Order: sequence, then C-alpha cells, then structure tokens
Amino acid sequence: MSVSITFLGGADTVTGSKYLVRQGDQCLMVDCGLFQGYKQLRLRNWTPLPIAPNTVNAVVLTHAHLDHSGYLPLLVKEGFTGRVYVSPGTQDLCKILLPDSGHIQEEDAAFANRHGLSKHTPALPLYSRQDALDCLPQIKTMGLGKIFEPIPGWKVTLSTAGHILGACSVLLEVAGRRIIFSGDLGRPDDSLMYPPDPPPVADTVLIESTYGDRQHPPEDLMAELGPALHRLAARGGVAVVPVFAVGRAQAVLHAIAQLKASGQVQRSLPVFLDSPMAVHTTHLFEKHMGEHRLTAKEAHALTHSAVMINSTDESRALSARHGPMVILSASGMATGGRVLHHLEQRAGDHRNMIILTGYQAPGTRGAKLANGDKSIRIHGHDVDVKAEVVQLQSASAHADADQLLNWLRSMPGRPDQVYVVHGDQKASDTLRGRIEHELDMRAMVPEHGSTWPS
Repeated sequence: MSVSITFLGGADTVTGSKYLVRQGDQCLMVDCGLFQGYKQLRLRNWTPLPIAPNTVNAVVLTHAHLDHSGYLPLLVKEGFTGRVYVSPGTQDLCKILLPDSGHIQEEDAAFANRHGLSKHTPALPLYSRQDALDCLPQIKTMGLGKIFEPIPGWKVTLSTAGHILGACSVLLEVAGRRIIFSGDLGRPDDSLMYPPDPPPVADTVLIESTYGDRQHPPEDLMAELGPALHRLAARGGVAVVPVFAVGRAQAVLHAIAQLKASGQVQRSLPVFLDSPMAVHTTHLFEKHMGEHRLTAKEAHALTHSAVMINSTDESRALSARHGPMVILSASGMATGGRVLHHLEQRAGDHRNMIILTGYQAPGTRGAKLANGDKSIRIHGHDVDVKAEVVQLQSASAHADADQLLNWLRSMPGRPDQVYVVHGDQKASDTLRGRIEHELDMRAMVPEHGSTWPS
C-alpha cells in the first residue's frame, strides 16, 4: 500500500509546519506548528484540519519553536489522544513555550475585548494556557539515535539538527520507504549549538528553505553587535532587542558577555532579559550539557549575563529606566509578548536602537522594521519609528543556502524526490533550482494542502 504526504503547513510559507504521512488508515503527523506572519496565514490556524484530529495516530516534533509545535494544544483540544514523540530538550522547551503561547493568546483576546479591536464579540483565544497544560501529558521523550515505533511497524529515528536545544531531524521508515524530515537545520558554525548530523540514506527528503536564497555574511555576531552597542552607549540610548526566547536570546547574551570580557563593550552597560520564557530557557543550558558547545562554566555564566525579569511589575519598572541599556525581550519577530510594550515606548526616540536578531517572516512587525517602515501598528494604533534599526545578518540560527545544499550533498546516494518546504516562495524556489542543477536531484516546492507520494 502506497505512502503519501499531505502538506498541511510549511508549504509556500515559512511557518505552520505540519506534514501528514498516511499509509492505509494509519497516519503520523510530523510537526504541529502555528502559522505566523501575514493575517491570511494566521487565519489558517482557525480553519479546521482536513482530517479529524482523533484519526491521527501519533505526532513527532522536530523541535519546540511554535511554528513547529504551537498547534499541538488545539489538536489535543479537538480530539487527538495519541502520543507526541520528542527529544528530551524539546519536551523541556514545550513545557515553557506552549503554556506561554496560550497565555499570550488569552491576553491578546482580553486586550482586544477591552479596546474593541476585534470584529468578534467576544474575541476568543485560539487556545488557553490550560489547554496547553492539558496537552503536555501526551508528550513522550525519545533519545537521539534510538529507533522507536510511534505506530506499530512505523520506525522513527531522531538525529541532531543543531538550531536550538533538542532540535532534530526525523527519519521515518514505513512500508519500505525511508523519509527524512530535516526540521530546521542549524549552522555548522553556530556559537551555541553543534552542527547538524549528516542525513542518512533516504528515498524522500523534506528540506527546510528559510535561507534558501541567501548566504550568511562572513562577519560573526560579535563583529556586528559590538559597534552597534558602542554607538548606543555613546548616545545614552536604549536598545530594544526582539529575540526568539529559545536560541537567539541565549546567543545574543553570550555574545554580549564576550564583548564585555574583551573590552569591546563597557562592562557597566546594563543588560536585561525581559521574557520569563527566555529566562527559563537560559537555565536549561545547564541541564542539557553535551547538547551544545558551552562549557559548564559558560552555561552557568549565561544565567548571570543579564538581569532576569520575570514578573509584570518588574517589566513595568524596567519601562521607567533611562539609558544606556539593552533590553532583550520576546518575541523575535515582534508578533506579540512584552517586546511590544518596549517598542511602543522606545521606538519614537532617535537615540534608541531596535536590533533584529534573526529571520523576519513577511507580514510581521519585525519584517516591517527590517524594510525601513517609519511606522508600525501596536495595540491598535500606529507608532512612529525614529530609533535606529539594526538587522544582524549573522545572528540567524538557520543554515544558509550553501549549508543546506552541503547537508543534502552529504547524503549517501540520491533520493527519489526532494520536497523544499518551510520557506517563503522565493527562497524555496531558489533552493529548488539549485538542488536540481547542482545536485541533479528531483526537487519541487509543494503547495499548501497538496498531497504527494513519498
């Protein structure tokens, strides 16, 4: 009986990764992500899946970022009762990210109701914090390199993908087919994470393409960040740094600590981490020694590299401080969370700085800032942007186009088919062309909702 893959997300876009593998009446979902960015993409989160959640046998997550895990509470709420298989690092991160996601959605709905910003009365969250907590008992950890069967006769093996703590590529063996899901691949030269493992032999490959049309610059994070912070301190400004709570927050903290230690940035420059999610994630680096490049001493130092802000009262007090200082706050694309309040307060002052630290999906506030927009909409009104906007080109946790090709090139043998996923249309199609012309492999960019043989 044939095996098929339905692309329920992460196709034609860089968010919402969901891949449904079917064979007969059995089906496995690889990744279960939220759509982010443009409103028309976010609205997909509210559209019922084309398959009843209670007919999905199991879920395997490549990693914990919300565009790969954030739909899980809703899947469970709507009837999924199976197991969710993850690496140990991913389980720990899901315990942090998913309840926080539900909490933010509840807060956003409450804000919309208070200020009449929704067409719906009342505005409701996609799911609640309690919904997220309810889904956590269904998560089961599996060690890397260990073969397990999420469905009888379906074999899965997880391997290191770099990118963030716990991130994996997934090898699925079913009905004589070998399918590899790259997940989000990290950079070989990442300052925190080890490089991705090379892919095993496979018949079908799904490869991400976030940076499928570009290369990272030769400069490292410290070389980019140091001069920016030096300018900021000289004019007494405040840097607001939207960060991904998992991965980039810790990379930026580590870089600032190194810059201070080398004398390139004043040791006295105050640094604040205003994100409970990022604070908790930072402490996980000590728990997961051996999964990243940091020594025990460096991992411990990371937890003391900034003033850790947890409560909303502490966050409000931070808003009253004057510069110079650096505030790291989630979310990384400025789509929600506490960073919006800091941007709302600080974006209008030319002495201040907004530092973007990673990929900015089209349609997000981060993308608008990167594109030079002089106004962004926050909490229902337009906020002038007079602060200097700096987009760090070396801070991404994703492999660039050459690195993606090198990962695929290292596969033993040649797959029958490569599906280029998890990228905007230009990035995905550019990578598709290079895979065909440089590696002589069959490649295509699947459309959202389409089904293809494995």
